[in-house]
This record gives sequence, structure tokens and C-alpha cells, in this order.
Amino acid sequence: MDIAQLIQTITIYAIPVVFAITVHEAAHGYAARFFGDLTAYHEGRITLNPLRHIDPVGTILIPLMLYFATAGAFLFGYAKPVPVDFSNLRRPKKDMIWVALAGPAVNLLQAFGWAIALYGLAALGVNEPFWIAMCKAGILVNVVMFVFNLFPLPPMDGGRILVGLLPWRQAMLVSRIEPYGFFIVLGLLVAGIINNLWMRPLMELTYRLIDIVLIPLRMLLN
Repeated sequence: MDIAQLIQTITIYAIPVVFAITVHEAAHGYAARFFGDLTAYHEGRITLNPLRHIDPVGTILIPLMLYFATAGAFLFGYAKPVPVDFSNLRRPKKDMIWVALAGPAVNLLQAFGWAIALYGLAALGVNEPFWIAMCKAGILVNVVMFVFNLFPLPPMDGGRILVGLLPWRQAMLVSRIEPYGFFIVLGLLVAGIINNLWMRPLMELTYRLIDIVLIPLRMLLN
């Protein structure tokens, strides 16, 4: 493994990853507080301080180990989840949808933000490879987090959204998967099922959405 290349990759991705994780987790906490649950607030997790959300093992150690082991072909990591007591929400089943959706939603917004920054650099004639690479990394990281977290299996955000949308009987059946959901998702990732059947198609759609929405901006800047 080329150490210089590793350092360059970490430097380019560090800021986008920290922002993507921090704002994602804080958004869950803000949404939970808005709908009546103060658990995250009392534990100091409604903050943009990345140190409150980064898990040393899941956010740093595991991704680095996988990067070395697979030469960058496979990466997986996680942050410390924001604690939410859904029973404290004013309408637990309905409000759960908005609390779960808040994280992926801010990742999509950040992807738009990095894309706007990329177009802005081009319009200003900035050709510095580092900043262009960082903007592209910001788009990629946030699109990945947006799509991956919407996977419809608890404890993923998409799983909780699904539980909130289903009728009570079906919702209870799906919610029982949550204690095993992480291991199921990890197995599906290793097998390539999530990547091929979920990530790639939805990431392509998300990139197209970003391109379409920002057409007026591109026309204005050109």
C-alpha cells in the first residue's frame, strides 16, 4: 500500500466524512427534540462537535483496516448512534419516520452543497486538484450515506421509516429484526447484495437528481 496515496486520500476525505457523519447524527437529535424526545439533548448529542459522534473503532479503525486489507475496494464504518427514546415522541409511530429521515435528508442536502461548491470552483476558474477532489469526495460520501442509510431494514434509518409507514401488525414483525439487523446488513454487504441491488441503482438515481436540480445553476454560471 502506497503510504503517500493513503495520506492523500485521508486528507481529501477527512473534512467531507466528518461533516457528513456529524450533521447526520445531530439531525437525528434535533428532529427527536422537535418531536418531543430530549434523550439526545440531555446526553449532549445535539451538537456539531464531531468528537461527540465519532466512534474510534467504527469511524476510524475499521475503515482504515478495510482500506488496507482490500486496497480501497471495500469500506464500511459507523458513528455512535444518537440515542432516541421513541416512546417519548408525541406520536411515536409517525414521528419516528421524521426522526429517521432527518439524517439521510441532511446528507442529500450536503451532497447538493458540495456539488454547488464544485460548480462554483469551475466558475471562478479554480483548477486546484485538491479542492476539486474534496468537492467530489463530499458528493460521493454524502450520496453513499444517503442511499445506504435508507436501506429498509432496522436498525438502518430506512428500516425505521418502513416500521413507521407499515400497519401495526406488519410494523411489529419488521421491528423484531432490529437486534439482528446490523449483522444481516453486514452479511449482505460482504456478499455484494446491497451494493449491486441497492447502492448502485439508487446512487445513480441520486446523481441524476442532483444534476437535474442544478441545471439552472450550471446555466447561470456558464
